[in-house]
Amino acid sequence: MSQPTAKPLPTLMIAVLASVFLVASAIAGGYKKQQDIVAVVAGNDDFSTLVAAVQAAGLVETLQGSGPFTVFAPTNEAFAKLPEGTVESLLLPENKDQLVAILTYHVVPGKVTANDVVTLSEAKTVQGDSIDIMVQNGAVKVDNAQVIATDVAASNGVIHVIDTVIMPQ
Repeated sequence: MSQPTAKPLPTLMIAVLASVFLVASAIAGGYKKQQDIVAVVAGNDDFSTLVAAVQAAGLVETLQGSGPFTVFAPTNEAFAKLPEGTVESLLLPENKDQLVAILTYHVVPGKVTANDVVTLSEAKTVQGDSIDIMVQNGAVKVDNAQVIATDVAASNGVIHVIDTVIMPQ
């Protein structure tokens, strides 16, 4: 009796296996791709006020640019600390310049990680003024805002979450 010979895989089965491999590779590749700063904050409900402000200021494309940028991102709770009516007023088209100044005061050019921030006493912002940085008992303050989360990665920089909206002088 002769031994069974191996039969070649049918062409259809090879095509199916190749398709499965390509789809799996595409899915895995999609998880590796980081989102830009705007997409990261837009994907978190805690930043809906910041997203609305960035849109009203016309800064979406800028913050989607190659950067890198370091953004000190105030939460919705941080915006809620402002005097009543302030956010609504800043979102009006006639106050766009003031809104741009405030938002760009929250952005530092370059990628400044938490390890870098703790070595600084100040950092020059995109707006042009410098923010004060203070480390005390392991806590980091930027101007009068407490940094509550650090090193949120984005494809074009890094985000540090703050609990207060900081204002240029």
